[in-house]
Amino acid sequence: MYDQSRLSELIRFARVKAGTTVIDVYPGDGDWTRLFSDIVGPEGRVYSFVPAEVAHFKNDPVGRMRTLAKEPGRENVEAVSADLVAMPEATQSADVLWLHLFYHDLHTTLIQARGATAAQFNRAVYERLKPGGSYVIVDHAAAAGAGTSDAQSLHRIEPASLREEVEAAGFVLDAQSTVLANKDDPHSIKVFDPSIKGETDRFAYRFVKP
Repeated sequence: MYDQSRLSELIRFARVKAGTTVIDVYPGDGDWTRLFSDIVGPEGRVYSFVPAEVAHFKNDPVGRMRTLAKEPGRENVEAVSADLVAMPEATQSADVLWLHLFYHDLHTTLIQARGATAAQFNRAVYERLKPGGSYVIVDHAAAAGAGTSDAQSLHRIEPASLREEVEAAGFVLDAQSTVLANKDDPHSIKVFDPSIKGETDRFAYRFVKP
């Protein structure tokens, strides 16, 4: 997770507040799910959505989110797992869909092996969000001109390519944030490399469903 000032900025940027319904896609350790749960309160809802494409991982991502949902005070959390393109059938209409450091994976063989493509997923998000809802994406930046070619090897994606794909589904870019930018990132090394891990140049986009 990030320091408190950047966390606060990202929460503001995502427009998550009391009463909001949020879908947290690929929640990992559940840090964002817990944070959103605290913010949206008893009138809100958080779907901790584990893609079926990664449900087989050894760390049991589905089981971990089900355990999280049973924590005291987490009555507003529901752990859900389904294929990415089936997400609309597994959740209710949402105000915010949050995608943290995962969008690039839509261009990897792991995710595409089950038939999910970025275009299909973006359409699924469009279907699930309420009119005026926010599709918020944070990801590792690739070098200018790289497009999606570094998604598999470096786990990065060029912001312009991501924007083009999301807008093709009908979304409108509403805002972008540089709170996670790092101009010293060479963009040519894998995001897990010790020299850059946790400090990659990251971009944040907020798209809106008209």
